[in-house]
Order: sequence, then structure tokens, then C-alpha cells
Amino acid sequence: MVHEMLTDTQMFIPNLLDNWPWPRQLNPYHAISKSESDSWAQSFNAFDSEAQHVYNKCNFSLLGSLAFPTVDKNGCRIVCDLMHLFFVFDEYSDVASASVVQSQADSIMDAMRNPTHPRPQGESILGEMARQFWENVIRSTTPTFQHRFIAAFQEYTDAVVQQALDRDHHNIRKINQYLEIRRDTIGIKPSLTILESQFNLPDEVMRHPSLIALQSACVDMVAICNDLVSYNNEQARGDEEHNLVTIVMREHKCSLTDAFTWISSLNDNVADTFLSVLKTVPSFGDRTIDEQVAFYIDGLRNWVRGNDTWSFESGRYFGVKGLEIQKKRMVDLLPRRQA
Repeated sequence: MVHEMLTDTQMFIPNLLDNWPWPRQLNPYHAISKSESDSWAQSFNAFDSEAQHVYNKCNFSLLGSLAFPTVDKNGCRIVCDLMHLFFVFDEYSDVASASVVQSQADSIMDAMRNPTHPRPQGESILGEMARQFWENVIRSTTPTFQHRFIAAFQEYTDAVVQQALDRDHHNIRKINQYLEIRRDTIGIKPSLTILESQFNLPDEVMRHPSLIALQSACVDMVAICNDLVSYNNEQARGDEEHNLVTIVMREHKCSLTDAFTWISSLNDNVADTFLSVLKTVPSFGDRTIDEQVAFYIDGLRNWVRGNDTWSFESGRYFGVKGLEIQKKRMVDLLPRRQA
């Protein structure tokens, strides 16, 4: 058993997608979209030169292109820009008090709801970044999608504010409470609406129990993967309270290894749910709608694979060792940094 070979300074990252039948795909427009989107993101001077260098290693445009391999050229640029908006907000909000995060969230949402209005002097760059992003998006997308995206993004920013409140008060949630908020802080729900950007799918279709169940499974699998691969860095900097690994260890009073095993089992159950529900998706009696639903579902399973792949191909979590760790699954625990 691999677990029996672990030392106290190592952890084993299970292959969460061992039985996931969909392979890695990369959007054919990745190179041009990455070049344009990375330049756009850097134009806001969100970080000093050292922090920008670290940020660039994360290759957030790669996440967009892996998670959305089937969208067109314009769509690929949109999702790359969206990944940058997510992660700049993530970097800013992770080190801010709840009141500051609330101000950041308000700027983002106001900019999206008023994309033709200039942003006020002295505001966080997040406002202008969100405004430019959304101004570009609405040029080529349907009103139905736009409404759903704004609603989902509001839920996401609200959850990030709540996460900041939890952090301020050192509130560690129970597993079910944590998963409830994590499903929103992970940011996947607004991301998934991009799959509908060219469609006008009726509410009764998108609210069908089978589609809701598939979306929920996708969101949970992405969140689980993210918490496992990010745990090492987060524990090293003392910021692991908003992480499922910490929650499970505390609630079950178990070791790190046992927590990873428990979470891997949870992931397997969620994946099984996705695969079984997939067989129950009905025809909606309209060929166009059925084709659009099929495209949406294809996007869900690509997101799961793309997120896992990016976690190891980028430098976000494992630096230059990502591909080696993807094969061997063994990780040395980082020492806790001194405050």
C-alpha cells in the first residue's frame, strides 16, 4: 500500500479521475487567446513585479483553454479573461478583511451591471477589470445567458465575502456547511454558464433535475480536486481553514492521510452519481435544444478533466514538479512559514 510508505512529511494525492472516461483536450485557439488575455490582464498592473512573476507561472489562461476545449475563438478569449478576473479577485480577497472584500465585490458587480459607465477614481482595479470583461462579453452573447451569468456571479461574490467573514472570525465549518459555501466560492457556477453563451435555453430545461444533478456533481468534483491540490500551500502559509482537508480532519479527528482517503471516496461517489445521472437525461422534444443540452453536458465533463489537468500542468500548486507529481502522486509537505 502506498499509504504505508508515507513519512510524516509526505502526503499522497489520489488520482480522482482514474475512472473518468473523458480525456484531456486543449482548445485549438489556446495560443492566441492566451497571448491576448495575458496581455490584457497585465495591463491593469494588479501586482508588483515579483508577485506578477508568481502569478504568471499559474498559467490561468491554460485553465480556461483546458476547461473549455470546444468553444470557438471568441469564446476561448472570454474564458481566459474570466479566469484572470477570478484569480486576481482571489489574490486580492484572500489577504483582505471582510469589509474590504465586500467593497471589492460591490465594485465588480456594479461594473458588470453598468459596463458603459466609467469607474470612479480611487476604486480597486477589479472594477475596471470586470467592466472591460463584461463589456466585451455582452457584444457576442445572448440576453438569456447574460442574466444567468450575472445572477451566478453575484452568488459567487457573496460567498467570497462570507469566506472572508469566516476567516476574520476563525470560523471553521462542519463538512456539510463547508461544502455549501465552497460550491459558490469555487466560482464554477458562473463559469459553466459560459457554455450557454450562444443559447437561449429555457428555464424549464436548465432546471430539469438531471441537469441540476450533473451540474452539482461537476461543481463538487472541481471543488474537491482544488482543495486537495491546494492544501499543501495553504497549510504552509497558515491559510487552510477554508479547505475540505482541514474540515474533515477536525470533524472526524483523523490524520491527513485518512482525510485524503475519505475525500477521495466522497469524490468517487460524486463521479458515480454523474455517470448514472448522465444516462437519465431526457430528450426535450426539440432537436436544437437537445443539441445545446448535449453541448452543455459535454462542457461539464470537460471542466472536471480540465481542472484536474491544469492543477498539474501549471505552476499554481506544485511549481515545476507538477507533471512528476501527477505520475507519482507523492508530495513533500511544505514547512509551516513563520508569521
